[in-house]
Amino acid sequence: MTHFNLPVLGRRLVSGLLILGLPVALVLAQEQAFVADLDSVEWGPPGGGNGYPLGLQTSRLGIDADSGGVTYYARFPAGSRFNLHWHTHNEYVVVVEGAVDLQLGPELHHLKIGSYIVIPGTMNHSWDVPDSGDVVILVRRAGPADFHFVEETH
Repeated sequence: MTHFNLPVLGRRLVSGLLILGLPVALVLAQEQAFVADLDSVEWGPPGGGNGYPLGLQTSRLGIDADSGGVTYYARFPAGSRFNLHWHTHNEYVVVVEGAVDLQLGPELHHLKIGSYIVIPGTMNHSWDVPDSGDVVILVRRAGPADFHFVEETH
């Protein structure tokens, strides 16, 4: 396990550490130690519709005090779709359970556990979950969350 000497590292450097920096960034924003265990997170009620996957559940982990960016788990049910959309701010995602197809701009990516994705702000993207099982992603946003759905042409 890597240990960080937080007083020595600058706040911006720590926030810039992507995968390893997620828990460290939360510690700085909350000014206390924080550990998230996927097996024991409290999921919100299933929601969705209007472009969001039906049955979508989230579990918020924290909000960065400087940027307003939220970090959370999201669970998409098997066979669901998150319609084409974009966000104002960059989005950083790790697949932590299951498999999912991500349309990122013009490219299709088949993702599995451990896949790491950077979605630049304003880039169109959509998520398709196979019928074989749910998918859980860990999301960190570089600013406040917003969703702008795009009409798809086929």
